[in-house]
Amino acid sequence: MRALSVEAPGTAVVVERAEPTLAAGEALLRVAYVGLCGTDLGTFTGKNPLVTYPRVIGHEISGTVVDVAPDVDRAWLGARVAVNPYKHCGECAACVIGRPNACRRNETLGVQREGALADLAAVPVERLVSSSRLSLDALALVEPFSIGMHAVVRTGVTAADTVLVLGCGGVGTGAIAAAASRDARVIGLDVDAGKRSLAREFGASATVDATAADAARQITDLTSGEGPSVVIEAAGSPATYRFALEIVASGGRIGYIGWLKGDVPLEARLIVFKEVTIFGSRNATDELAAVVQMFEGGRVDPLRVVTDRVSLEAAPDAMNRWAAAPAGIGKILVAVD
Repeated sequence: MRALSVEAPGTAVVVERAEPTLAAGEALLRVAYVGLCGTDLGTFTGKNPLVTYPRVIGHEISGTVVDVAPDVDRAWLGARVAVNPYKHCGECAACVIGRPNACRRNETLGVQREGALADLAAVPVERLVSSSRLSLDALALVEPFSIGMHAVVRTGVTAADTVLVLGCGGVGTGAIAAAASRDARVIGLDVDAGKRSLAREFGASATVDATAADAARQITDLTSGEGPSVVIEAAGSPATYRFALEIVASGGRIGYIGWLKGDVPLEARLIVFKEVTIFGSRNATDELAAVVQMFEGGRVDPLRVVTDRVSLEAAPDAMNRWAAAPAGIGKILVAVD
């Protein structure tokens, strides 16, 4: 079968791989679409420390079940599905308390292990979420939206909250849609006008240009001088990590999603003075099912985040273009089947 492999930083090629064989509890998918995100770009550019090469990428997956192992219910045959791409050990401290998304030994498809940007993929059936109502291209966007949804769940967003999302890219858009689906008031902040416009489509009632000199004042004015009750940081920069703490209301909550390596100087007294609750937010768990339900409800059109659609054969060229001008591409959707 065909697969897309990053052979080394800067080199992506379509290769031939053996078709997968089914183990107990697995389903065989004919892969339809795979979305590419910043993790894949980091793998391609050599900036992802979790990856060894060569690596078949692909963790934002949709497909159709074409076969199942003997111990799997054959009712799965023909189902259109999205895939939870995370594998946990079941033994570490996080797994024992029911938070497998934070597993110390997590292995994500296309990162620590071979991915599913290929004609076929064998996946444990317990990691599939099905929908007879959603298109296969929409199903490929369930996983990336679940990352933002998880942060909304972690921070306990309700209709009583005003939520500020810092960074309106793929993950931030998911957080905006998830918070809006809970009837919270949402404000989006980003440097890019196009992303701010998209944030409004996904439920933000207001947006703020992050480059504006009075950005903080605008947010304060939008929140009656109090600041947002919840801030979700989805940009992954030292500036936004600090800004989240500075702008959040007293008694508020902060969810940090953005992956940032190294130290960030914070005004530590604000943590105590405001009695802020800080959450880390990593990956997702049951939120994939919640995202499917949100998509099926029709409040958002997830396909609006897609900026580029390419075939499997054209994917290497798309990755080269993306690496050369990352600001010009939002979400690449690879049509495999």
